[in-house]
Amino acid sequence: MTTDTNGTSRQDREHQELRLVLFLLTLVVGLLITAAAIYVARMHPALAQPLGVGAAVLSALAGVAGVIGRTLRR
Repeated sequence: MTTDTNGTSRQDREHQELRLVLFLLTLVVGLLITAAAIYVARMHPALAQPLGVGAAVLSALAGVAGVIGRTLRR
């Protein structure tokens, strides 16, 4: 009984490249959103506090999602 070990490593490599592309895309989108929030806060100072609250809530949600994701992987 022979198994093809090259097929699984190639598939893992493709998934690794896809994960890298998705990570970089997420990073770019996050930086664009951050830049837009900074621009709006500087041009419209009255919106600075609501943007800060929104950013704090999103950060907390991202942290909770990360903890849940790590827990489910183990």
